[in-house]
This record gives sequence, C-alpha cells and structure tokens, in this order.
Amino acid sequence: MPQAAATRPSPTRGAATRAAILERAVDLASVEGLEALSIGRLAGELGMSKSGLFGHFGSKQDLQLAIVGSAAQRFRQSVIDPVIDVPDGGERLRAMTSAYISHLESNCYSGGCFWAATSTEYDDRPGPVRDAIAGALDSWLAELERQARLAGVADPERLAFELYALVMGANSRFRLSGDRRVFAYARDSAEALLAELPG
Repeated sequence: MPQAAATRPSPTRGAATRAAILERAVDLASVEGLEALSIGRLAGELGMSKSGLFGHFGSKQDLQLAIVGSAAQRFRQSVIDPVIDVPDGGERLRAMTSAYISHLESNCYSGGCFWAATSTEYDDRPGPVRDAIAGALDSWLAELERQARLAGVADPERLAFELYALVMGANSRFRLSGDRRVFAYARDSAEALLAELPG
C-alpha cells in the first residue's frame, strides 16, 4: 500500500541508525565485553525498543560480529588511513606505531582498547566471534610485519609482535593505574625498537 510505503524508514536512515547503534555498542563492549552486552542495555542507552534495535541485526551473534566489524573500521580510520600517504617501509612503520599509541592515548573507548578487552574475553571461546576478533588482529599484525619486511628488517614477524605487545602492555597498565606516562614510555620503547630502520 502506498501509505505503508510512505512510513517505511529509508535505507539511508536505516544505515544511519545501524551505524549509531554500532558506535555505542563498540564503546560499551570495551567495558562490559561482547558476551555481557545485552540488547536491553544497548536499546536503553540509545532510547530504542529492543525489537527496534534487534531488527537491525537478527541475532545476538550477528550483533557481536557487526560490533567487531565496526571496531575494525574505527581502528582503520584512526590508525591506518591517516598515514596512508606515508611511504611504505620504515617511514610507514614509524607513522603507524605512533598513530597506534595515539589511538589508545586518546582514550577513545570507555574501557580501553576494544581489541585487548575482547581478545581476552574470547581467547578460549571458539566460534565465529572469536574468529572475527582473531582475524582482525591477525590483519593488523600482518600489516606491521609487511611494513617491517619492506623496511628490510631481518625478523619482521618478531618486530611486529614486539610492537603489538609493547602497545598492549601500555594500554593494560594505563587502564589499571591511570598513569598516562606509560604512553610516553611506550613511544620511547617503540623508537628504540625502530631506531635502526631506514627513513
């Protein structure tokens, strides 16, 4: 019926609502975890009905997977996209590492690093959500490794791991202590790791 069609939300509006849901959900999941995040809590935060929110996803697992995807997009926009024009190799690796630390230092998640929180939550819980989290982290480590290889690093996999572990350690310490100096320590330690790189 024409009248019913007129009241149906537009695809653009539906996409905007879905994006707003995921934006808040990523933040809440960094505090509460993906498993504990309830549809009711999220709906209440956004002033929506449970059924209205659920209609955008279909199942709790679909929502969790969408949250992981949204967090990956936020990470890309904060860490990878801003340095996309920096030449590959040592220069890009330095720029990505600096952006990586700044991303966490900016306190962009209420509960600290989304990836630290969810990887701990799902490390021993097999299934599609764990696979999505692991896949996102593997992609990030692979990019660090790729840039290290292009920079001529003898053991690029090890350097990628060391940079990742360094920044995750700073995040963990900051969340427990509130001491922002840990990010300066992380920058100094990262620079020591990258000191021999060209560029």
